[in-house]
Order: sequence, then C-alpha cells, then structure tokens
Amino acid sequence: MTESLQIGPLGPLDLAALVLLVACWMVIGWITEHSSPSRPSMGKLMAGYRREWMRQLVTRQPRIFDSAMVDGLRQSTTFFASTSLLAIGAGLALIANPQPLANIASDFALDHGPDLLWEARILTAVLFGANAFLKFVWSHRLFSYAAIAMAAVPNDPQDPLAYPRAAQAAQININAAKSFNRGLRSVYFALATLAWLLGPYALIGAVVFTTGMLWRREFASDSRQALLENRPD
Repeated sequence: MTESLQIGPLGPLDLAALVLLVACWMVIGWITEHSSPSRPSMGKLMAGYRREWMRQLVTRQPRIFDSAMVDGLRQSTTFFASTSLLAIGAGLALIANPQPLANIASDFALDHGPDLLWEARILTAVLFGANAFLKFVWSHRLFSYAAIAMAAVPNDPQDPLAYPRAAQAAQININAAKSFNRGLRSVYFALATLAWLLGPYALIGAVVFTTGMLWRREFASDSRQALLENRPD
C-alpha cells in the first residue's frame, strides 16, 4: 500500500502535505474572490471603494492625486515582481546544487533523504514564486491600462461618457488589484512551502497557519471592520 502511494522521492506523507498545500491555496483564493455580499472579503470591500474612487475622479480637479495613486500602485507591483524574480533565481540555484541544504539537514540530525526530494521541495516553492511573478507583471500592466482609461474620462461631469468611462476604469483597476492579490497569496504559500525543508509535518503546520492568517485578514481583521463603516454601494 505504501509503495502504491510513492511517487518518485515523495512518500505518502509528503504527497498528503503537497495536496493540502495546493488545496488550501486554491480554496482560500476562491473563498476570497467569491465571498457573499452579506460577508464580503477585504478584496470585495476594496472593489467598492475603487468604484467610488473613479466616481469621485469625474469631478475632481486637478487629477494629480489620482495619477499619483496609480503610480504608487504600479511601483508596488514592480517591487514584488522584482523580488519574486530574485527568489526564483535563488531557488533554481539551490535546485542545481541542493547539497548545502542536505549538509544543513545532517547538522540538525534531520532525515534529508535523496537529493531529488530536496529538489522537488524547492521546485514547489519556485513554482509558487513563478506564479506570483506572472500575476504581478500582469497587475502592473493592468494598472497602466487603468491609468490610460482614467485619462480618457471627460472633465465635464455632464458629458454622457464621463461616468461610463469612469466605471470602465474602475473595473480595470479592480482586475489589476485582483491579480496583485493573487500574486501575494502565491508569495505567502511559497514561504509556507519552505517549511517543507524541515519535513512534511512542518509543511502541514505552515499551510494551516498561512491559510488561517489569510482568512483572518480577509474576513476578521480590524481593517475590514473599519472599511465596513460607511462603505460605498
């Protein structure tokens, strides 16, 4: 039975921990993005504020504040994309030479197993990092699109295209934020995956902790409670 559950260097416990990792990553993402109107997540609440931001944009003169806001958001995506790329490079370097990690495991009397097992563990973290990088890059591009859409909003509130174009800019802005949040979740779970280097039990504990932390920040944080007051429709 044990041999039937063996896939390469991964034993039954490693496979169970890996399945839990992927399942929690997917489930918490789905719950966050598809929360009910009666109990919205932070992402859903911020989507309402982003729409209100674009409605206020129509009558705000000048719009220097709005351009500065978008520029700041783009800088955030650039920072995280660059950081993810560096982490991917470091992970690939460890995959090419996992022996230093095996030596550290031996120093701490840990069962390091074959090099292929170490490579599989590091590769999982690298894949999460790669997904984060792609999400951040796409978010950066969408924020650029949002800036252009905002610039196309007429200055005259009486213009029939003013509020429809503001709504379009808001939707692109929301999509950019959604991609950014997906990238952040991948970063969180990439960090949790590093616990796998200590063994499958450490990975299970890190995944449960990370999932609980993300749920709390989306549904039970003080910041969320503050946003619920006088929130826009």
